[in-house]
Amino acid sequence: MSKQKVVVLTGAGMSAESGLKTFRDANGLWEGHDVMEVASPQGFARNPELVLEFYNQRRRQLLEVSPNAGHSALVELESHFDVSIITQNVDNLHEQAGSSHVVHLHGELFKVRSTVNENHVLDWKKDLVLGDLDDNGHQLRPHIVWFGEMVPMLETAAYITQQADVLIIIGTSMQVYPAASLINYSPQETPIYFVDPRPNINASDYRNLEVIAKTATEGVPNLVAQLTDSLI
Repeated sequence: MSKQKVVVLTGAGMSAESGLKTFRDANGLWEGHDVMEVASPQGFARNPELVLEFYNQRRRQLLEVSPNAGHSALVELESHFDVSIITQNVDNLHEQAGSSHVVHLHGELFKVRSTVNENHVLDWKKDLVLGDLDDNGHQLRPHIVWFGEMVPMLETAAYITQQADVLIIIGTSMQVYPAASLINYSPQETPIYFVDPRPNINASDYRNLEVIAKTATEGVPNLVAQLTDSLI
């Protein structure tokens, strides 16, 4: 008998309890910068040093943190279900915890790519500076999907979500598109669990949505236990 398919959508709230700050502050600034300064092709063209240093700081911070109980619970879920994680996060905490199928919608901090050939991607854990070049002499840039750029993994994510027997959404405002649209790809009768301490979703908009107003480290282990117990 094949395992049920659980699709998990995760956002910044998933990583916050590991000590990773969410990029965007309440006033819309990212670590004190206007978002278009540090997360757009135009910003990179204007001031590449600023953009590279911004992501160097994020990368250094990621090297100092560890997965939390929420990440670990999703690994445990794989013992009982066919689990795919679709994350808006650019950290690798899901992979560090041991999750085996993770799709990154917005890129990955520990990777860089050529400014000319977007398919030329390298693993990268150190600082990235001007003068770091690909094999053809082109500058490398963070492997991050910036504002105004295509989201290349969106089609893959939509296809995965269409297979969901259970959909779990963790720590995301559901305000960032196109990622927020993924909920609409799940089959109509699929139960949806929304884990967020400050949920801003209208449960009445969806047939089978249960809101769990808890943090990832509290809500996710409880939900995983509940789903696992339901199989017994």
